[in-house]
Amino acid sequence: MKITGVESFVLRIPTPKPISLEFPEHRLVVASIQTDEGLSGLGYSLAFGGGGAEAIQVYLETRLTPLLLGEDPLFVERLWERMFRFDRGIKRQGVAAYALSALDIGLWDIVGKAAGLPLYKLWGAGSDRIPAYGSGGWPRYTLADLIGEAERYASMGCRYYKLKIHDPDPRVNRQRVEAVREALGEGVRLMVDANQKLDVVGAIRQARLLEDLDLVWYEEPVLADDIAACAEVARSIRIPVATGENNYTRFEFRELIERRAARYLMPDVCRANGFSETLRIGRLAAAHQVAVSPHVVHELSLHVAGALANGFLVEFIDWTPPDLFVEMPRCEDGHFRIPDRPGHGMALAPGAERKYRVR
Repeated sequence: MKITGVESFVLRIPTPKPISLEFPEHRLVVASIQTDEGLSGLGYSLAFGGGGAEAIQVYLETRLTPLLLGEDPLFVERLWERMFRFDRGIKRQGVAAYALSALDIGLWDIVGKAAGLPLYKLWGAGSDRIPAYGSGGWPRYTLADLIGEAERYASMGCRYYKLKIHDPDPRVNRQRVEAVREALGEGVRLMVDANQKLDVVGAIRQARLLEDLDLVWYEEPVLADDIAACAEVARSIRIPVATGENNYTRFEFRELIERRAARYLMPDVCRANGFSETLRIGRLAAAHQVAVSPHVVHELSLHVAGALANGFLVEFIDWTPPDLFVEMPRCEDGHFRIPDRPGHGMALAPGAERKYRVR
């Protein structure tokens, strides 16, 4: 089997309320990989909030696609190494990692289809039913928006909900967490996300105002680049730290593990160089008894969580319109059943490219 072509494009997807209060749109950088045997693979990376999508698509098309043409798509490891090691002089992840991720996801989709297996079974399934946490709670939400969103996820059976703590006054953040906890009751546990907005002192101060609330985790307390700072926070507070959505390789995650900077690691398959590297990260974490909870794109992340013994939760952000994909996995009783379709099981709906494509 040979790769005969790669078509790439960007989709602009408007978001529903209340997410649109913070992010009016997201963008998908899509890669469709064609072969001479009729099999095709769909890959995509989510540019959250839309930023950088065009740059990702240009890098994918001009720098990485030529490396795949004429190659056997089943040699995923070889092709991953070729793409990852290309442009060493100018790339330090970021745009390049998003682009590589889309192509790696598409290659694995072909492998799964060729084998007639869903990816989580191809990789050695641990579970076919994965618990999810509802995620949102952005700072532009009113308190009514925040509670309404949390209650909607709880109505789907989600027993976990994550909200942002972005207010410069840590007391205001505590008030918002308390309001959600009171609305949801004891049956739903909460986690909070600082999104890298604090320094070490600020992160510790905020955490100490929240430590009595039995939070599942305290996410991205400081800059993702500053692993030493994250480790200092983790040592200094009583809430488990989660981080990793803005880290890209097993080497960064190795340092997070060695410094004991987090108890929950959150690789994003669209940022962490695709399924290939995310699985390496997950297995590295397993060797250190660290749990993995993949970041966003739950429809893809399910396969990773289902293949890992240390897979914990997938992040459920309910933003996709019903006419984007043929069939999104459904959240039932707070869990997702992993699709049993070959590959990752996702396909663009008829008309979705025409409707959402950026011209």
